[in-house]
Amino acid sequence: MIVLNHIFRSFGEKDNVQAVLTDVSLSIQKGEMCAVMGPSGSGKSTLLNIIGLLDQQYEGDYLLDGIDIAVQSEKELAALRSRKIGFVFQSFQLLRDLTVLENVEIGIVIANLTRKGAERVVRKERKERAEELLIALGLEQEMKKKAWMLSGGQMQRTAIARALVNDPDLILADEPTGALDQKNGEEVMRILYDLNSAGKTVLVVTHDEQVASYCGRRILLLDGKV
Repeated sequence: MIVLNHIFRSFGEKDNVQAVLTDVSLSIQKGEMCAVMGPSGSGKSTLLNIIGLLDQQYEGDYLLDGIDIAVQSEKELAALRSRKIGFVFQSFQLLRDLTVLENVEIGIVIANLTRKGAERVVRKERKERAEELLIALGLEQEMKKKAWMLSGGQMQRTAIARALVNDPDLILADEPTGALDQKNGEEVMRILYDLNSAGKTVLVVTHDEQVASYCGRRILLLDGKV
C-alpha cells in the first residue's frame, strides 16, 4: 500500500540546514499494523506527515496504492487525503466549541470540498454516518456535548470517529495515547487494533513499548534512517 524509495527531508536553508530523514526506503502492505519508533527528533512525525500527504517538500519517490504522489496536483492530493487517509493526533485536534457530533461530521464536510457534486454526502446521511460511528465507539451519550466538556479518552475516541467517517483505507496515529492515562490509552489501542483486524492499515508513531506491542511490526528510526 505504501512504498517509499530514497526519501530525504531537511529543514532550514544555506548554512543552517538540518537533515531529518536520510535515504529512507520502506514498504507497508495493506492490512499491516506498524509502529514507527525512535527517540525524539529521529524523524517519526516528519515521516508520518509525508505518508499522510501533509508534507510534499521532500526528495525521493512515494507511491500510495500505486499512485505516484509526485505527479499529483494539490487538488488531487486533497482528494486522496480525504478518501484514503484518517488522522489521529496526540492533541486530538477537535474544535472545542462544536459538539461531538459536529466534530465528526466536519470530516465529511471537508471531504465534500474535494468531490464532485454527484458524490457529495447530503446532510442527513452525514449525520447518520457520524452517529453510527459514535455509538460504535461508546459515545452515544456524549454526542450533543461540546468537545471541551469531554474527558481525554472521550476526546480521542471522538477523534477516531472523525478519522473513520470517510471510511479510509489507512489510519495514521501520531502518539495517540500520549495525552491519556494508562486505562484510556489501552482502550484507544484496542480500538486501533480492532480496526486493523477489520482490514484497515494502521501506522502508529510512538515511543511507548506497550503501545508498540499491539502492532505486528516495528519500524525503528535513528538519526533519520530506518
